Amino acid sequence: MSSEQLRREFGGDVIEPGAADYAAASRSLLASGSPAVVLRPKTVEDVRAAVRFAAGAGLVLSVRGGGHGFPGFGTNDGGVVIDLGALADVAVVDPQRHVVRIGGGATWGQVAVALAPHGLAISSGDTRSVGVGGLTLTGGIGWKVRKYGLALDSVVGAEVVTADGGVVHASATEHPDLFWAIRGGGGNFGVVTAFEFVAHPTTEVFHGRIAFPAAEVGAVLRGWADYLRTAPEALTSIASFANPFAGGAQAPLEVFVAFDGDDLSAAAAAVDPIRRLGTVLDDDVTRKAYADVLVEGMVPPPGVQLVTRSGFVGTESVPEVLRILTEAGASGRSPYIAVRSVGGAVARVAPEATAYAHRQAELMVATTTGGPQPVIDAARPGLTALWDRLAPHLDGLYANFLSSATEDDVAGIYPAETYERLAAVKRSYDPENLFSRNHNVRP
Repeated sequence: MSSEQLRREFGGDVIEPGAADYAAASRSLLASGSPAVVLRPKTVEDVRAAVRFAAGAGLVLSVRGGGHGFPGFGTNDGGVVIDLGALADVAVVDPQRHVVRIGGGATWGQVAVALAPHGLAISSGDTRSVGVGGLTLTGGIGWKVRKYGLALDSVVGAEVVTADGGVVHASATEHPDLFWAIRGGGGNFGVVTAFEFVAHPTTEVFHGRIAFPAAEVGAVLRGWADYLRTAPEALTSIASFANPFAGGAQAPLEVFVAFDGDDLSAAAAAVDPIRRLGTVLDDDVTRKAYADVLVEGMVPPPGVQLVTRSGFVGTESVPEVLRILTEAGASGRSPYIAVRSVGGAVARVAPEATAYAHRQAELMVATTTGGPQPVIDAARPGLTALWDRLAPHLDGLYANFLSSATEDDVAGIYPAETYERLAAVKRSYDPENLFSRNHNVRP
């Protein structure tokens, strides 16, 4: 398809270098780029035209939802960017079954606000501006993960524009191989222009932060992990420490909790065992609307980079991983460390049921380092050393918290059997690897 034909068939915005809004349109939240053209489709037909144009021109293609991806997949140099931001409708299409249709360019904040009047919610991430598509296609570990599973576990169907410009509906009964693959396989197989989720009835939730002294990180962290194994699945929690903006090695251990329910006594029974783990410096856990639990996404200032790394931890490795992290956090040279509880509903899905294979993980560990390039360069040896120590005790990587996209990363995200199955689906739907700006599965 030529540029002239694109303009005839594409009804959205075409933004090229020199346009007034090109500078903003050409970058994602965490990466700069200089694409040849940014296309903002308004309809599925526009997406089909955009895909045909990119394929015909032989240009690298980026698909952008919320634009939060750490590796910067949402932009490129010299290629095509399809920005799905206008495809953001949220509609309850089956009130009895709580089926919700969500445009591929919607953000989780938009979804939470739209579903609140219906008394519904979907377990998603924890940031309002994160895109539904990027988070869901590779996982979705959020504040209700232990009770309702990953975001992708609530998906029952999807509208997908494939590499040939066709459009298919993927579900358990239609294109089931593609349906399996998009639940964990990332953006490798097409542009998801709409998702169908089964939402759940929701009430207000209890959410907030409990802080403990830095000197108690080791003991509280061990007790926290032990407790989460038997805690009610309505409780999801994140423990974070070594925050460079709050004192680094002297920063308090912050345990964030979310109890899915509005019963005060039940919430207290679930959260109080955490409060008893150490000396509580601060406690702001309170009842709030689920939509208010989601936070605003951080947009780094110009010139500031974020380097994020993550890994899954099985039960047998928890003590050693927590020991290593505690030592690192106290060293004074540590990245920001966060440990998320998983398990519960996630583990009740068979590993082969979706392309997200790390079902038996008990924890997900992530580190983040931020700053201008010289700061990142100075921190890199220490970061590498930390993850080299953790590596023998990890069981896979979480794609949504990775700044890199190396072959080792892809191998960590997808075990060999999962990868082989994904590659077979890739050969069927994208044999030329048009959709390569991702943690790429080659056909």
